[in-house]
Amino acid sequence: MQSIMDFTKSELEAQIQPKFRVKQLFGWLYNRYAESFEQMQNLPKKMQQQLAEEFIINPLQIAAKQQSKDGSIKYLFKLRDGHSMEAVLLKMRGTEYHEDGSIKHLPRYTVCVSTQVGCKVGCAFCLTAKGGFVRDLTPGEIVAQVIAIKKDNGLEANRKLNIVYMGMGEPLDNLENLIKAIEIFKDPDGPAIAAGRQTVSTSGLGKQIYKLGSKDLGVNLAISLHAVDDELRTKLMPINKAYNIEAVMEAVKAFPINARKRVMFEYLVIKGVNDDLKAAKKLVKLLHGIKAKVNLIYFNAYDESGFQRPEEKDMVNFQEFLLSKGITCTVRESKGLDISAACGQLREQKDEESQ
Repeated sequence: MQSIMDFTKSELEAQIQPKFRVKQLFGWLYNRYAESFEQMQNLPKKMQQQLAEEFIINPLQIAAKQQSKDGSIKYLFKLRDGHSMEAVLLKMRGTEYHEDGSIKHLPRYTVCVSTQVGCKVGCAFCLTAKGGFVRDLTPGEIVAQVIAIKKDNGLEANRKLNIVYMGMGEPLDNLENLIKAIEIFKDPDGPAIAAGRQTVSTSGLGKQIYKLGSKDLGVNLAISLHAVDDELRTKLMPINKAYNIEAVMEAVKAFPINARKRVMFEYLVIKGVNDDLKAAKKLVKLLHGIKAKVNLIYFNAYDESGFQRPEEKDMVNFQEFLLSKGITCTVRESKGLDISAACGQLREQKDEESQ
């Protein structure tokens, strides 16, 4: 039985009459976090019964979670078929107050969601790849991660947050379901999370970047680059054999970006692998002519990874060089270092405990 969350509003309007009932349904699902159709009191009893016969509501449940000292929370979700995947709530900023004690700014959150159980890409540094690929997530399984996290943390439906499709899996490898999830999140009668608050992070599937761009959904694009020459990138990311750096850059240049936005380039910095100024110089050359922002990320080490976290001085030198060349560059503050924060860690840990 499918989850009602798998469907966009227009898809449900084609099945449910009159159409205004779908708007009410969306309100119960995404604004009131309803867990049963019986709770939807403004729907006729007969409709409640029909919906209950045809659909389930929540396609997942929280199986485990770990909270970091910095406020980040890692979730392990169990799906109805017994498989599991992860999402993370990142606290980007705490509550800020005026001098009189009144609230100036509410906390700012980002949710990092998964799009697949496992992953086909097989990056050398990623623990998710260890378990191989299992299946794509449905649109509802993608959307439900955010709804479950908001509900678990007592976040009101109208609390705005950012979504990053950067958890387990390659989002563009599940393009059709990703697009539906984006549309559901954007819906003003649903979660109402604007496209500008949604970022799709990809390992660089050139053909799929063109397809996503052709939909002109208004989402942001992030490229997991991690290397500045094809030889190293192929070692780190086998997908580079199919879509080398040049092919990725051509696709990026064709992607529609809001005039106030930049394409994000994620650069995972690994000690002794890609952390020197020689690599920084190549990166500057590579990004010439692209409205880019570089996000330097400390490698989050785990057992048997074979890689090490870079030295802080090398990160600083790398960043300062890019800034000196006019490239917007930030060092992503490491979150959840005291918990299983790297993608796949909590899932792997729970799998080992169950063996």
